[in-house]
Amino acid sequence: MTQKTKILLAEDEPSLGQIVKESLETRGFEVVFCKDGKEAESKYHEYEPHLLVLDVMMPKMDGFTLAKEIRRHDKNTPIIFLTAKSQTHDVVEGFTIGGNDYLKKPFSIEELIVRIDNLLNSERVANAEEESAIGQYLFDPKKQTLQFNKEEPVSLTYRESQLLFYLNKNRNEVLDRSFILKKLWQDDDFFSARSMDVFISRLRKKLKKDETVQIVNVRGYGYKLIC
Repeated sequence: MTQKTKILLAEDEPSLGQIVKESLETRGFEVVFCKDGKEAESKYHEYEPHLLVLDVMMPKMDGFTLAKEIRRHDKNTPIIFLTAKSQTHDVVEGFTIGGNDYLKKPFSIEELIVRIDNLLNSERVANAEEESAIGQYLFDPKKQTLQFNKEEPVSLTYRESQLLFYLNKNRNEVLDRSFILKKLWQDDDFFSARSMDVFISRLRKKLKKDETVQIVNVRGYGYKLIC
């Protein structure tokens, strides 16, 4: 029997949480529903989910704090934030601490399901890829690490790893900005574009030890990994 995809849902609005839980279960997902961050943290260790859907504003422990705790030892499990916040710095903070996607309230169940499927499929693609050389670096998408020569590998966040994966897959060619935004962020709006720019800057810093490796901005089109 095929194992169901396990989702941990943390949402402090009981009615909304129950609707989301039941809707996901009708699509074949196995869902554990928690009403605060502390309960979700406990269930995470017990349940070992394949993906987490976390409300940002929750009692006892907010979604951002919970994600930080999880990312201390788990760099891979995808995290989607549910939030009423729409300020750029809030969105960027969510991605910076290790979130993979976010949905602004109110949202449709169909959109949530599309984003869940996209993250799980992206993870499967990355896990199927072998490590590869990028100049003097060794990139391992499975482990989400970047190693310069014989130095200790540097950990990448899930979003950094996914972005580098697609840049590397299209190395020396322009990676269309709109394509990558829709592929990894599911939206090419202003907030998503600003977030991607932050991640590009972070990748540039991690690749700066090899001067032959560059991520260049092709104005009006996208980015190109040159090596």
